[in-house]
Amino acid sequence: MISKNIQLDEQGRLKHFLSIEGFKRQHLISILDAAEPFANVHEQAVKKVPLLRGKTIVNLFFEASTRTRTTFELAAKRLSADVLNININTSATSKGESLLDMLHNLEAMHCDMFIVRHNQSGAAHLIAQHVSPHISVINAGDGCHSHPSQAMLDMFTIRRHKKEFANLIVIIVGDILHSRVARSQIHALNTLGVSEVRVVAPKTLIPTQIETLGVHVYHDMQSALIGADVIIMLRLQKERMQGALLPSEDEYYHQYGLTEQKLAYAKPDAIVMHPGPINRGVEIASSIADGPQSVILEQVTNGIAIRMAVMSQTLGRSLNIKPPKQITAIAEESH
Repeated sequence: MISKNIQLDEQGRLKHFLSIEGFKRQHLISILDAAEPFANVHEQAVKKVPLLRGKTIVNLFFEASTRTRTTFELAAKRLSADVLNININTSATSKGESLLDMLHNLEAMHCDMFIVRHNQSGAAHLIAQHVSPHISVINAGDGCHSHPSQAMLDMFTIRRHKKEFANLIVIIVGDILHSRVARSQIHALNTLGVSEVRVVAPKTLIPTQIETLGVHVYHDMQSALIGADVIIMLRLQKERMQGALLPSEDEYYHQYGLTEQKLAYAKPDAIVMHPGPINRGVEIASSIADGPQSVILEQVTNGIAIRMAVMSQTLGRSLNIKPPKQITAIAEESH
């Protein structure tokens, strides 16, 4: 578990955002509350607030990404920060420069934040331990370990539809074994106090001892769907799989793909989520992904607000900003 002391400064304010682990409920609620005033910034004629004007944010993506990288970039620009995107394939690291040497060179350019996505678990944590004290690090996904901002945008989406977490039954379906998103979602859901978290997958895609995270394991999807308020579908991460973990995609879809027939077992007002990218006809039917219960595109939109909230809380330490009230005032002033 990542120590909360790494992620919080001496005053208990957010310094880094590396993992949901180590945060208490009030920390997560604070991020959700801070995102609310940002959710409507896109409706303004000028889609910006001046909160992080003069700050420089660096996107360090060692792994391919579309939604995460672009929403982080949009979030930073809407906060009026300067954004630097490093092309890792053509950077000096491809010429033998070490990661830490590259970071120190970026620090010498007076950068303020690193957004890190890496295929190795713990990479963002390592970087946070070696950066200068004034620099914040946000984990945009590390290996199979954690993806905290994705989990928080999912929590934000759930709260906007369901208002309260306490009585919710949430099911997570799919490649639990390789999913950093699922791990972060499970920690967030339990920290926020949902009634029950169910994980559903074939035995080959369930991590050992996952019950210790506070979930109920199902291998039959229809049974798991009964009474569900929120259904989160996960992508099959074939690039991380070693060996034949599934008989075939067709068989997987038959057993674990979300279809209209299976969705009928959940509550009538259940919402359907997916962190993307979607494999239609493998994890979810197109009629569901594009249907009235789907909030998948809302998740993408909400990702900008959540990432604005996290950035404002981390870099806002030096500005003495205390979201969400002061942020709301700034957003209103920028109209």
